[in-house]
Order: sequence, then structure tokens, then C-alpha cells
Amino acid sequence: MPKRFTVRNEPFVCAHCGIQVQPAAHTCRNHCPACLYSLHLDVFPGDRAADCGGLMQPVRVEYNSRKGYQIVHHCQRCGVERRNQAVLDDPVQPDSLETLLNLMRQGG
Repeated sequence: MPKRFTVRNEPFVCAHCGIQVQPAAHTCRNHCPACLYSLHLDVFPGDRAADCGGLMQPVRVEYNSRKGYQIVHHCQRCGVERRNQAVLDDPVQPDSLETLLNLMRQGG
């Protein structure tokens, strides 16, 4: 049975807005802290086993009592949805609170 989580916390350039994204301090970063977009790379977190590679658009924010605020991403290529924990407390590159609040206001 495959592992459900592979630790992968690497820098990358955002495919949507082009900023250089640094690794997160306390978790594995999988989305851009500026625009909140991600890429559809994984079947299970960090495994890089997805064949899609599509741009994952942030469509809404949900609150989970255990995990806190989660960004729901929708793949623009294949339609899959995934939830990713917002990284608001990162000391170097936290998620943009303004972008997160704007997404919440949209009510998507």
C-alpha cells in the first residue's frame, strides 16, 4: 500500500504569478503564498504521482476545527478538488491574508 504522505517541502516558482516560493517553516508548502494557486502534481500529498499537472485554482476557503483554514483548489485541467491547509503563521513567507480574505468574501 502506498504511503499517504511524503514529506516534500521544496522551493518553486509559482506557475500562476511567477513569484519565487520558499519552503514553509513548520509544514510542507504546496501552494503559492501570494496568489494561493497550486499545481496538480500529487495523488497523495508529496508523492508526485499525478499525471495531470494542471493549474489548481483556489475556489473557496473552508474551516476545519482540527486543521484550521483550508484552501479548496480546483484543477483547471481535470476538475479534481483538493484541500490544502492555509499557512498563515510562516515566519518567512506566510500566505497572503488579503488574498485569503478576498477568496472568503467571494463566497465560492
